[in-house]
Amino acid sequence: MGHEEVASSPLPQKDNPTLLFNNAGMNQFAKVFLGQEKRPYSRAVTSQKCMRVSGKHNDLTSVGPSPRHHTFFEMLGNFSFGDYFKKDAIQYAWEFLTEVMELDKSRLWVSVYTDDDEAEELWQAHIAPERILRFGKKENFWEMGDVGPCGPCSEIHYYLGDMADMKAEGVNVEDDYLEIWNLVFMQYEKAADGSLTPLPRPSIDTGMGLERITQVKQGFTNNYDTDLFTPAMDVVQELLRHSDEERKANYVGYRVIADHVRAATFVIADGVRPGNDGAEYVLRMVIRRAARFGRDMGFSQPFMAHVAGAYIQHMGEAYPELIAQMEHIKRTITQEEERFARTLDNALVQLERVLEETADKQIPGNVAFDLYATHGLPLEITRDLAEERGFTVDEAGYVVAKAEHALASGSGGVQGVRVGWQHLQPNRPRFNQRRQIASGRG
Repeated sequence: MGHEEVASSPLPQKDNPTLLFNNAGMNQFAKVFLGQEKRPYSRAVTSQKCMRVSGKHNDLTSVGPSPRHHTFFEMLGNFSFGDYFKKDAIQYAWEFLTEVMELDKSRLWVSVYTDDDEAEELWQAHIAPERILRFGKKENFWEMGDVGPCGPCSEIHYYLGDMADMKAEGVNVEDDYLEIWNLVFMQYEKAADGSLTPLPRPSIDTGMGLERITQVKQGFTNNYDTDLFTPAMDVVQELLRHSDEERKANYVGYRVIADHVRAATFVIADGVRPGNDGAEYVLRMVIRRAARFGRDMGFSQPFMAHVAGAYIQHMGEAYPELIAQMEHIKRTITQEEERFARTLDNALVQLERVLEETADKQIPGNVAFDLYATHGLPLEITRDLAEERGFTVDEAGYVVAKAEHALASGSGGVQGVRVGWQHLQPNRPRFNQRRQIASGRG
């Protein structure tokens, strides 16, 4: 339907100082929505590389236990810049899901913003009124971050459970109701004071996670059982010589490794190296967090380059930068694993001492910061290990300690704190299929 196929922009945000990584498909079009930039097209379709590890959109703590949360993911989307609006966006989405994807209509539910009468009326042309639910700002008003383009949205949910148990009360509450697509009616610009200004041209921003629609089409109950992740997890199992039972028993570790290595692979391919600030800190953290889980499961030597190799092999056709940067990716990951291994034993000894000396079950922020600055243990790992022992971390105090350290050292910044705007069959879809999926029409 006349959508321009636009390539994914790199993960690191170079032009937006409030955002570390692209966290949504619309990020590269933000100035277009605001009327500050003109493009030679008014409709677009993308498969955007995204990371959500900081700021408003942060899925890190859910990765592992959750069946569907990730740090890195692929967001499929179709966009209208002052062209079509609610009616066509809704029609395209419904046709794509029910005719192209051939999803069971009886399992679909729709939600709209609490006062969006127009969206509800438009949906009634496709789905029974009792399957259209209204929710408030938390669920159905989309914001890129603290400032920027925003607007009410309409989410499409797919029910995974027993049909006899399906009920309206489960939407946005129970895990069996999976949000698969979000249609954002981009109408406003949010200012720092919270005020909303109408955009010059109402537009459309949709987002559908490839991981979730793949789960639905392949008939699984979680993303990690799909062929987006199983090749990498098979490598982990082979290296550890785990039985299938041992793999199931260690599912959290397997998921963390699969997710974090995938994220590291793409971030490195986009030019980031492990370090102490911003995007570099995030990369260092995800590598070290995966290494810690790997150690707990039995790895004593660097292993992540092998896992990264599985992703490069399976995703290199869609993302040629992975092939071009293959040796650099593997070398960078291995070097960071080796660097962390040299400090981990001592860091764990120091953390154990801290836990023994902490009487109120909360690790002080300055102590948690010292565990990173002196012993190389990122806050996220300290938090994981502390929670396993029934402790918490004073994270606000951690941020203060980092700011004080930056001021004293004259670095002028705060390490790792910059936040803000924040397949379809058993064989993996090729890039052209991705683009067809994202367009909503092909």
